Amino acid sequence: MSHDHSPEAVKKEVRVYLGVFGALLVGTIVTVLASYLKVSTALGIFIALVIATVKGSLVACFFMHLRSEKIMILAFLLLMLVFFVVLMILPIGMQMDTFTDNISP
Repeated sequence: MSHDHSPEAVKKEVRVYLGVFGALLVGTIVTVLASYLKVSTALGIFIALVIATVKGSLVACFFMHLRSEKIMILAFLLLMLVFFVVLMILPIGMQMDTFTDNISP
């Protein structure tokens, strides 16, 4: 991957980083303000997770430079999906196995 180190390109990158910093600052303020909301625990957790996901995505995409690694990220997401499905199926299979053990004479 080639990088443009011209002054204009550097200014553009600095502007992007400052914009992300501003968005993270606003996200932090929203997080603090959301903590004062009088909502149920489940809704509060949902709101906190949405805010954290947005802020984490900004950090990962821009400061960790993952926005250009789409193929690798998709591969890891697919692997995570496979593990998730396996971890969801295993307990069900074990539950069914113990159920059939209990009904046999």
